[in-house]
Amino acid sequence: MNGKEFIKALKAICEEKEISEEIIFEGMTTALEKAYAKDTGLTNIRIDLNKKTGEIKGYAYQRVVEEYDEEEENYEDVQILLEDAKKIVPNIKVGETIENEVVLKNFGRVATMAAKQILTQKVREAERQSIMAEFADKEGELLIGTLSREDAQNYYVDLGRMHGILPKSELIKGENLKMGSSVKVYVSKIDDSGKSPLILLSRAHYGFVKRLLENEIPELNDGTVILYSVARDAGSRSKIAVYSENSNVDAIGACIGEKGSRINRITNELGGEKIDVVKYDKDPITFIKNALSPAKEVKVYILDQKKNEALAIANGDNLSLAIGKKGQNVRLAARLTHYKIDVKTEEQVKEENIDLTNAIS
Repeated sequence: MNGKEFIKALKAICEEKEISEEIIFEGMTTALEKAYAKDTGLTNIRIDLNKKTGEIKGYAYQRVVEEYDEEEENYEDVQILLEDAKKIVPNIKVGETIENEVVLKNFGRVATMAAKQILTQKVREAERQSIMAEFADKEGELLIGTLSREDAQNYYVDLGRMHGILPKSELIKGENLKMGSSVKVYVSKIDDSGKSPLILLSRAHYGFVKRLLENEIPELNDGTVILYSVARDAGSRSKIAVYSENSNVDAIGACIGEKGSRINRITNELGGEKIDVVKYDKDPITFIKNALSPAKEVKVYILDQKKNEALAIANGDNLSLAIGKKGQNVRLAARLTHYKIDVKTEEQVKEENIDLTNAIS
């Protein structure tokens, strides 16, 4: 391979891996320098690689000294006395270096392999850095990828330059994904601490619902409507709390859309998962009442503001609605409001002698 073909090959690697040419040329130079050192035992070599012609030149450099430091390895090769250096460069000073071009021998097989290994490592490191630069700000975001393969526990999603891992435990309950199909995923974690970058994906994370809402509802993106919190039992039910600082805007209506068009599109993406849209209120009592919907006529007491503990009193059908099937409604309401909510009837309050004298209502 001649010099120009060599440069062409290096640039092809850069384009394919989407990495800087500077990094590749630096890696190649380092590889050649170490290969030369391995082949000759000398470490005072500088390789110059012409980025246009591919011509490679080698220079041995020596540090100018007053007298030899004999404790330094190969000191006569890496050091040159000032008086000798002045014969070559009259104005040179101690501490500066002097270079002489050397004839580069054909490196041995071991040295060539070492150069190849170093360059390969440089390419991998550069590609890793390039990929991380592309995906670093994607944590917590929604991406669209293609299902490329699966094993017993995971799906692997092609995201372009990287494959993300979608654990089967992070699927929406009951959904079946088909190989080769396009899939929306939420990036739950990006980890760069291992041998290769790791991108963990989810469709069960509450953030998945949050990003779907933002994509579907323009008012959430422009700040007209604000999403306060999301609570989710993936595959079954989610609750979202929204509000607007503009009194003329119906935050709940904006999320639901005309005849439920907006919320239905999100529900379809979630495989039929129901979404309750409730209004956030700065007053925790009002907010908790809203969060416990569809239950109505619920009395709420704040038992401990510091511990965020609340008691909700409901009777008749509203009791079962407030609690929900297997406690789902109150559980989601608690996550949504960040309050520990205990639901009881008035009779239970009396029977248990719960003192509400100091409670906030």
